[in-house]
Amino acid sequence: MRSGFIISILCAVATVQALNPIVIKGHKFFDSVTKNQVFIKGVAYQPRSDGISNGDPLSDASACARDASLMAKIGMNVVRVYEIDPRKNHDACMKSFADNGIYLLLDIATPKYSVNRNSPEYNVHQYNSYTAAIDAFGHYDNIFAFIAGNEVTNDRTNTKASPYVKAVIRDTKNYIRETQKRKIPVGYASNDDEFIRGAIKDYFACGDSDTQADFFGVNLYEWCGDSTFQKSGFADRTKEFETYSKPVFLSEYGCNLVSPRKFGEVAALYGPDMTDVWSGGVVYEWTQENNNYGLVKIDSSTGKVELLPDYNNLQNALAKANPKGVTLDNFNEQRAEPDCPANDDSWKASVALPPTPSEGACECMQNNLACVASDKVSNTDSTSMLTNSSSIIGIQIDSLCGMVSCNDIGSNGETGHYGAYSFCSPESKLSWLYSLYVQDNQASRCDFNGFARQEYPKRNDIGSCSKIGPTINNAKKSAATVYNPNVLISSTALIAVAIFSYGML
Repeated sequence: MRSGFIISILCAVATVQALNPIVIKGHKFFDSVTKNQVFIKGVAYQPRSDGISNGDPLSDASACARDASLMAKIGMNVVRVYEIDPRKNHDACMKSFADNGIYLLLDIATPKYSVNRNSPEYNVHQYNSYTAAIDAFGHYDNIFAFIAGNEVTNDRTNTKASPYVKAVIRDTKNYIRETQKRKIPVGYASNDDEFIRGAIKDYFACGDSDTQADFFGVNLYEWCGDSTFQKSGFADRTKEFETYSKPVFLSEYGCNLVSPRKFGEVAALYGPDMTDVWSGGVVYEWTQENNNYGLVKIDSSTGKVELLPDYNNLQNALAKANPKGVTLDNFNEQRAEPDCPANDDSWKASVALPPTPSEGACECMQNNLACVASDKVSNTDSTSMLTNSSSIIGIQIDSLCGMVSCNDIGSNGETGHYGAYSFCSPESKLSWLYSLYVQDNQASRCDFNGFARQEYPKRNDIGSCSKIGPTINNAKKSAATVYNPNVLISSTALIAVAIFSYGML
């Protein structure tokens, strides 16, 4: 399952005259014009061919026009998309969805640029990818929100990854403030692991307001077949969030252990049992894939759509959904923010967060070094990294970390230690270690079997480098400059590509 608000009104319409911004008051969403409470009726949208995503469903104008109208017919007002390519044009697709009263909930992490739960890091390439997505979609009226991470921490063995995601939330919220004309929320989507569900929801809502998620999503598949609000576990989950300070919704739902799905949970989700706590949900998923969760089946050769029983069943369920909300002016409940969870056997995430990645800091550091990684490193890795689990850079860094301190390039989400250059590229980190080794061992040459070369330092101010923050000017760069799918990434990031998935694969 995957890792200032705007949304449409609940009734589906063929054409919209205007898209009203949504505001948050307390733990609820409201239409800023009508002042009515807003509930999400969404669907996950990431069409794939033989299990492989095309990387950007929002660049296929004809498919978007076809699908948007079919979504509107069953009352959808939000699509959740897990991956896009910011270099492509999305105008036609975004217009098709807007014209049908549908808004976009976009995951900004991609298979290549996401926090790896097993070996977490937060680097300049990730930061550039996230901000490129914001640049590409922030100007559309029907952008609902950005999701900074989906099930990154998914059990008690990898809670140390959460500080990295929370840092992404902090930095993308700040980037939006600096570059966009309006506030666009940034949140997190979690799974429902029994050992960490309480701690993780509090972790993303605690601390400084700039680091808090604006909303919290739960990918919940507990209601299967002819279950009930009580038997399914939905009642327990609702009670756990009854005092939560943020808007919360089901970022994925729709168990398919019994097929076709009847969607009995829809009546509960939009009924009195849940509407005071939950703001709707996102059904998984639009197209029929190998996992058998589809509402429709699309012929890949002709583009023709077959409506599946799940589509008709969901349409019937949503037609009966009439959530009773409150109005903005009459709602004044403000819930207390939770304390940050203490570390214990199941939760080991520091409240200290990684620094904001800064290309300027990395460039400054690199320009202060007299021994740097040679072209042999990148040339070797460019031909080997995509087929091997380790790389020359990784091997060299691992070896050197046994001989010199790696504190300045390392990070640890459990202890809260983050080196000043922990966000720099693998080449820059290796250069730092080469120089440090030569400096500590005066008799050593800057060679390392040809993987290093001497360089005359261009600067002499290493002490000031770590103080250089990111320049908030990526919006002025082309997406191709900021988002480069061919850039060298670490070996741990390559592992993340293999484990990144869209929903229930």
